[in-house]
Order: sequence, then structure tokens, then C-alpha cells
Amino acid sequence: MTTGVHFEHQAETALAPLLDVRNIEVIYDGAILGVADISLSVAPGEVVALLGANGAGKSTTLKAISGLVVADRALVSRGGTYFRGENITGIAPNLLTGRGIVHVLEGRHVFGHLTVEENLRTGAFLRRPSHREIARGLEEIYAYFPRLKTKRKIQAGLTSGGEQQMLAIGRALLTRPELVLLDEPSMGLAPTIVEEIFEIVTTLNRSKGASFLIAEQNITVSLRHAHRGYVLDSGRVALEGSAQDLLSRDDLHEIYLGSPAAL
Repeated sequence: MTTGVHFEHQAETALAPLLDVRNIEVIYDGAILGVADISLSVAPGEVVALLGANGAGKSTTLKAISGLVVADRALVSRGGTYFRGENITGIAPNLLTGRGIVHVLEGRHVFGHLTVEENLRTGAFLRRPSHREIARGLEEIYAYFPRLKTKRKIQAGLTSGGEQQMLAIGRALLTRPELVLLDEPSMGLAPTIVEEIFEIVTTLNRSKGASFLIAEQNITVSLRHAHRGYVLDSGRVALEGSAQDLLSRDDLHEIYLGSPAAL
């Protein structure tokens, strides 16, 4: 499934950031501070891990980028988010999807009463593709996620948690995104399934050049498949660096996450 492309840190090129988040602050219900001061970037073709414990601000940061934060009665009260150099702060999520940003929410949101293939087809709706393009897109997704092909006629609600996570990612990819925001893909899944999902992310990055910003608590796995990482603590960036440098820190879990290493 891989193409032989080396997993290089493409951010070391002179390319401008694909995503540039500048000092954003998010307020819930006009009073509750969600994140206080977050700045981060994702280069074209880069996988970036967004790490932190529960409540650190990972999901809020992704929702601020995708525009979904308004669904939680929140707003970006300071700072801004830029995509390909354009300020996209406050733009509606469906419009951002059309521009190339797709958000895979925490919790594997699928249409349980629809089949796996019907779920996938909903991902292509925004682009209004031809029947031939849809068929080609489905086969491409099935090549990356062979489990989905075997379950394509099964109701999504009857598939396993791992298969639903793969389905959510596959559906997102049918929007033809440049940037995938992936929220807690390992949550509630067995370690072997988590590894399989991250291997697919790596393959997609290598073969398609897709960029990923992945919010995760599983430090070890996410950094093993990322180029760089940011560690959030109480709504702020507490630490950032290359994945290799972050993995080499013996104090990463204790100082910033307050928990033993996630394996």
C-alpha cells in the first residue's frame, strides 16, 4: 500500500505553513475560558501531533480551526487561524470543508442506520462528483481500508469501534482534503487497532501528501507517526518540538500530562 516515499520532515523546506494558528483564545458561553493562548502550524505534507491530558484544550483547538466551536456555544475571542495564508477565523465548517479542511470528530460519528458504503458516499456529496468519480473514490478508500470493503453492505452501527473510526476517516478523505483534523482516533480502541489506524495515516501522508493535525493522549504512538508535536497544558502550548526530540524526553509525561506513558 505504500509508495516508497520516505517519511521526511517536509516542514524543513521553505514552504509557507498550510495552517497557521496565531495566539487564539476561545471563550465558552461568553465567560468560560476554553483555550488561553494557542499558536501552532502545520506545513504542507506534515503530520503534527497535538498532545495533552483531558481538558488541556486539544478538542477545542481543533474545533476553533474547523469552525465547529460555534456548535458548542463558543467563539474565538482573540487571535486568528490562517489556511494557505488566508484568515479563515469564523468561517462556517461546510465552507471550510470545501476549501480543503475536514474535521474527524472524537467519538467516531457515523450514521449508524446507513451502510458503510452509504456513509462513505456522504463524504463525496459536497464536491458533487460524477458516478464514475464516486466509484473511483470508493475503490481508493477500500484499498486503504480493506476492512471497510468487506463490511460495505453492513449497517455502520453494527461494525466495531475500530471499523467505525476507519469509516469516519475514509468518509472525510472523500472530501479530498488538504488538511485532516483528527480528534482522539485511538480512544477506546485496542492497541493493535490503534497501530493499524496510525499506519494508515502514515501511508496516506506518504502516498497522497495529506497533512494531518492529530489531537491525542496516546503520546508514544502519535509521536512515532508524526513529524512534530505540541504539548498543551491548561489551554496553552507548554512544549513543542520535533517528534524525535519529544519522544526522547524522560519527563514529558510526568511534567506535562501527569500520567504514566501511554503505550
